[in-house]
Amino acid sequence: MEKNSKFKIKLLPSEGQNSKLKFKIQNFQKWMSTNRYEFALLVFILILATLFRLWRIDEYLPFLGDEGRDVRVVRRFVTDFDLMFIGPRTSIGDMYLGPLFYYLIAPGLLFANFSPAGPATTVALFGVATVFLIWRVAREWFGREAAIISSFLFAISPLVVNLSKHSWNPNIMPFFALLSVYSIWRVWSKGEYLWFLVLGGAYAFVLQSHYLGLLLGPVLGLSGLLGWLGARRARTTKSFLVFLFSGSLVFIVLMSPLFIFDSKHGWHNTQAIATFFTKRQETVSVKPWNAVPLTWPIWKDKVVNDLLTAGNQNLALYVALGLLLACLCVFLESRRKLSSLVPFGLTVFWILVGLLGLGSLKQNVYSHYFGFMFPAVFLLIGAITGFFWKGRTRWVVVLAIAVLITINLQKNPLFLPPQRQMQRVQEIDKKILKEADSEPFNFALIAKRNYEEGYLYFFELWNSPVREINAQNTRDTLTEQLFVVCEDPVCEPINNAKAEIANFGWAKIESEEQIGGVKLYKLVHTKQ
Repeated sequence: MEKNSKFKIKLLPSEGQNSKLKFKIQNFQKWMSTNRYEFALLVFILILATLFRLWRIDEYLPFLGDEGRDVRVVRRFVTDFDLMFIGPRTSIGDMYLGPLFYYLIAPGLLFANFSPAGPATTVALFGVATVFLIWRVAREWFGREAAIISSFLFAISPLVVNLSKHSWNPNIMPFFALLSVYSIWRVWSKGEYLWFLVLGGAYAFVLQSHYLGLLLGPVLGLSGLLGWLGARRARTTKSFLVFLFSGSLVFIVLMSPLFIFDSKHGWHNTQAIATFFTKRQETVSVKPWNAVPLTWPIWKDKVVNDLLTAGNQNLALYVALGLLLACLCVFLESRRKLSSLVPFGLTVFWILVGLLGLGSLKQNVYSHYFGFMFPAVFLLIGAITGFFWKGRTRWVVVLAIAVLITINLQKNPLFLPPQRQMQRVQEIDKKILKEADSEPFNFALIAKRNYEEGYLYFFELWNSPVREINAQNTRDTLTEQLFVVCEDPVCEPINNAKAEIANFGWAKIESEEQIGGVKLYKLVHTKQ
């Protein structure tokens, strides 16, 4: 009996976990039975989001130098277990991101048999997951109508759809930014401190997607302060600090590869980040008040125009103004109900911090710069919809949402023919291999907005005898033939100053032909 009783005691934890799981499943089944129409709408939205992002993704995905560089690095990790300690280099500031994005897309590259469509599919699936997460957060914060509208608009936004097809580190930031904010919300509103672990991992992904994710910090800080005050009131400060430390540890571990690399290379990355945010007056203003006049143009011309009105600038003006007036109405009507106003205020604060941060940049603001606030914009639309859904204002909301849906569906990227960038690169590479006749060759690309990495990836994948010229070791890297791809309308491959061509030495054009919409030159050495 004693042994049996001990045996039963050991089973208790698993039995408790099973009962908890069964309870959750039963609750979900009960929710589905009582919310059948909402569940059906959610399934429809997710199917639509998946279709828009995955349909012929191998033909729609961008594949240029950056994408080629990424898959070359990840392929070496998958095939040779060459660990990655840094990620992509940023376009400004001479900084490197962390390698989490590379590790994230590695399984997709492997399962797709090293096709770049694998990583793009991974990013697309995160885009679909973001649609679901927006529904989940909006449902908890603002109600059923808000959840359906905000998730549906995010699912069909042409800009969001296009970015979701693109295997690029900033494009996973919306998912992890929303997960970060939702995690800290669960901590301070529900007292579920285990979410600190999720927060630590999610925010590490945000920062390794783009350093402008630092602008999410004040939002998380404010929520964390509320959580700390709530913990003190509930007398659970010790538990709060334990899980806060654990979440911080998760964050540090995920950021550690970049830290290790930086420590071995003279802290170059740390110095570049510090310089970018504190001293480089040509990129960032150190006076925050200078950003205030720029918040309205960024809000209207970039955020609303790009995310909500599909590039329709006239409509963007009315939508931008309408959202501001609606926010004012919500605050005035809900000022006595702080419990319902807090999620709305957090969403607005999230957007305001983002606008001020973007206004501090002394350069063009590109769409991927504000990926950290994509979810907040759609949550705001949902919150306003939920607030005005009751009464006579419902029909005004329905009309406005119908206009936005129509505009976004009309500009759906699937209506445009695919660019087939990856297929074009493959076609040109195959032609070069045929012309090279199994002999070693050098390669160069002349293009204003592209570089060699995309072409080199397939050469490398197919075990081709391509050689990248090393000026310090021409004996082993210089060949008898150089193939030059010209993507610009006008270019001169002879005597071009580009290193890949100049290092080849004196040369003449042996052949020239048009293929895949570009010119292909074969150069050979000029005999002295």
